[in-house]
Amino acid sequence: MWNQHRAKTIGVIAGVILAVIYLFVGFWDMLVFGFIVLVGFYVGQKIDAGEPLMDWESIYKWLTDRWRMFK
Repeated sequence: MWNQHRAKTIGVIAGVILAVIYLFVGFWDMLVFGFIVLVGFYVGQKIDAGEPLMDWESIYKWLTDRWRMFK
């Protein structure tokens, strides 16, 4: 698993560590715990696939189209 899915594994481990810190510092909220682990898995999956984390070009297009009316 480590050789094929290294970034996913690191992402999930980092997500679990951050989620456990959140659980001990804050209140017991399993939805936030699951969300943090899911974000760690998503980031690791994107890195393993060699894809960018965010599609900056589409975000830029959306923002420029959205704010064009104020020019």
